[in-house]
Amino acid sequence: MSNFGKYKSNISVPSTDDYESPFRLFNKINDQNLFNIIDEEQIKLGGSPLMIYKYYQNKDIDDVYGEERNKTISVAPIRIYGHYEPKAIEENLTQFGIELTNDQQFTFNKSYVERRLSRPLVAGDIIKPEFQNLKYEVYEVQEDSFESYGVYHLVCSAKLLRDSEDIHQQYTPTSDRINSKEYLRDNPNA
Repeated sequence: MSNFGKYKSNISVPSTDDYESPFRLFNKINDQNLFNIIDEEQIKLGGSPLMIYKYYQNKDIDDVYGEERNKTISVAPIRIYGHYEPKAIEENLTQFGIELTNDQQFTFNKSYVERRLSRPLVAGDIIKPEFQNLKYEVYEVQEDSFESYGVYHLVCSAKLLRDSEDIHQQYTPTSDRINSKEYLRDNPNA
């Protein structure tokens, strides 16, 4: 019989010493998830909408340049939020002609991007800011981390694309998974 002050009862209170509540304070894993969710929400609220065109790697590589002849990108963009500083296009006249020096840096929450794209952001992906009529090709992806908080950012360096509609094949994604054997049979150059 338990004694709860002046009230007597037959109910016994279960021991909570071994119970791990998801709302328990000072639980490092839950705190890290919370900081990550807050960071994701801050980027959504303060960031800009960006359209990501996924890059699909193929095996058609040029012998001279060592890069793909036609880069295959998705037709349907995926809308995500990120930070960047819009810059005016600069065309500097140098001794070698007109040069574009418009590299752009984009910052994303890592777990948010991986969840939206179903894969990490890779070099070759195309980023189009929703408020600009420009496309950027990602050439470097770095992970920036605040490990004590459990927050991970992706900092992407991208170069400005010119004539992007002419030099890229576009791939229309399907709802079903691609069977690699059928794809290779139908596309012998892949």
